[in-house]
Amino acid sequence: MFKLVIFDLDGTLVNSIFDLGDSVNYVLEEEGLPCFDYETYKHFVGNGTAKLIERALPEGMRTKENIESFHKRFAEQYQKRCLDKTKPYEGIPKVLEFLKEKGIKIAVASNKPDQFAGFIVRSIFGEGCFDMVLGKREGVPTKPDPAIINDILAELGAEAEQTLIVGDSDVDVITAHNAGIKCIGCEWGFRGREELETAGADIIISRPEELNELFR
Repeated sequence: MFKLVIFDLDGTLVNSIFDLGDSVNYVLEEEGLPCFDYETYKHFVGNGTAKLIERALPEGMRTKENIESFHKRFAEQYQKRCLDKTKPYEGIPKVLEFLKEKGIKIAVASNKPDQFAGFIVRSIFGEGCFDMVLGKREGVPTKPDPAIINDILAELGAEAEQTLIVGDSDVDVITAHNAGIKCIGCEWGFRGREELETAGADIIISRPEELNELFR
């Protein structure tokens, strides 16, 4: 019996690609650098915002100093606009309500910086909707390292075999496997079915409501 469901945030619970892309493009445009469309950004995200900045910079500019500088400016912009266009995917709020009614704990594990992850989740889903929300923290490796998952399991008193991870990318699938947990792949997210199949997702669903069927 599953007792805990851990969700990825971007591309799984919320569609945040527009605000992420707009924030990066703002900084790139200030420097006269090439900007990118939203479809391209879907393949830049997933490994944290520092990696997002690295991928957006021209190859010859990807020094540690440049990444840190551009990331700081990106964070300033993203703080201003992270809720401008970001919305939950249709059906997600009802899925969360269903799981809570079933007595199943729900958590968020994101590679987005912790302060942004917490703020966005609270703003969109309300204070206390999730039993735990963790983003990228200083000194803790990002997914697909399972550290963030192990921290959630320990805090919520759940075992790996009682847990599901729900995510939209190969990063989430690999994270789940690294933690010894089954992964549900979300076809509606940023990456699509092919990437999830290649990564070895245990189950792939095309609509959030399909997750409820696993608990009926």
